[in-house]
Amino acid sequence: MATVNFSVPSDVKDAFDKAFRRQNKSAVLTDLMRQAVEEHRRLQRRAKVVEQLLALRKRTRRVTDTTVRAARRRGRP
Repeated sequence: MATVNFSVPSDVKDAFDKAFRRQNKSAVLTDLMRQAVEEHRRLQRRAKVVEQLLALRKRTRRVTDTTVRAARRRGRP
């Protein structure tokens, strides 16, 4: 097991201590850190997908509103 030492504002520490008064604070912090890591990974995956979609959009042929309306009237293939 590793030991982590960091500083937080006093009001945050007090609120944390009050909120998790009867719980194992190390376990609570471990869960919060795991959630933060997963959220970070999720945000990175989303950013990558957005970049891929934007790159794909740059390569696709633009279609005018008139073309879209005509296709809707004809029915989709």
